[in-house]
Amino acid sequence: MEKVVIIRYAEIHLKGKNRGYFERVFAMNLERSLKGIRHELHRTSGRWLVAKFPEDRADEVAERISNVFGVHSYSVGYLVGSELDEIFAGVRLVMPKSGTFKVETHRGYKKYPLNSMEISAEMGGRILAENPKLKVDVHAPAHTVYIDVRENGAALVFGSMLPGVGGMPVGTSGKGLLLISGGIDSPVAGYLMAKRGLVVELLHFHSYPYTNDGAKEKVVELSRLLSKFTLVTHLTTVSVTKIQEEIHEKCAAELNITLLRRFMFRIAERMAVKGGMGCLVTGESLGQVASQTLEGMTSSNAVVTLPVLRPLVGFDKDEIIERAKKIGTYETSVLPYEDCCTVFLPEFPATRPKPEKIAEEEAKLDVEGLVAQALETAEVIAF
Repeated sequence: MEKVVIIRYAEIHLKGKNRGYFERVFAMNLERSLKGIRHELHRTSGRWLVAKFPEDRADEVAERISNVFGVHSYSVGYLVGSELDEIFAGVRLVMPKSGTFKVETHRGYKKYPLNSMEISAEMGGRILAENPKLKVDVHAPAHTVYIDVRENGAALVFGSMLPGVGGMPVGTSGKGLLLISGGIDSPVAGYLMAKRGLVVELLHFHSYPYTNDGAKEKVVELSRLLSKFTLVTHLTTVSVTKIQEEIHEKCAAELNITLLRRFMFRIAERMAVKGGMGCLVTGESLGQVASQTLEGMTSSNAVVTLPVLRPLVGFDKDEIIERAKKIGTYETSVLPYEDCCTVFLPEFPATRPKPEKIAEEEAKLDVEGLVAQALETAEVIAF
């Protein structure tokens, strides 16, 4: 008998001829998530097993697996022999001590001498004989004992099926660059795109010395928190201090944010193209702040050719906060450090910037020179 973690995948089963590719990426991501823990990963019909790990690390294995995109559900259970006495030895370890229960059996090996209902009845009888205080309830039991009879004389026994994060394996939908600000929204946007299989790399703009090291450390911590879902993450930081000083000195105050965001998008696109990424990702939500109007978003899009994905565009703030709390980034996101967009913030920023006015103000700046200078400040941190 051996303790194992049983993994069932999500949308992968819907794939056709390229299903093998998705399964290979999924397996690679499972291996990455378990780095540093001795284990073996085995594929069996429709599921994966993590085995041969130290039993005292079973909860850690399960916790790591729970954060891998593509996992539909998982269970900590036991791999046992398929003889009835061997199965019941596993059942003893997962059966409830009180309340109502039922036994649910899946017979993957169809040549087994008993069918699923007969196995369930046999095990249910043995459970009641062991603990007469228990009561069978096949409709709404408080506890379920699961048995999965496999090929090669093996069976799996477990007492729960815990939900995974679902989605698609990271790496099956290309690669994108997330503009991460340090606020609540952008980490959630990165999480949602990774859930759809996108490899998410991170780019943060700072305005040191107007923003301090605490602001940078906050973003580093958010990146670390995201990396447990994205598995491989690089955070690049770029200074836009000179750009902001030039905009503040030479351009109309109400367009400060609009012009800054256009620079950010230009810089992001150049870094994305250089890194082989196919899109930009932001945490923008329509109408949430002055720069996130339809006109503001159009202004930013106008300076790039890569698609800009905004997974939160239709979310309200409460929905975003709920997601941030669920993935564990909220407490860090609300730490009181300023980001670059709060530097030289105008009293009345333009909410519907006109293209001709933007062009007029941008003509006062050495756009290419400022972009090149900002790119020279790039620093990369790997997680």
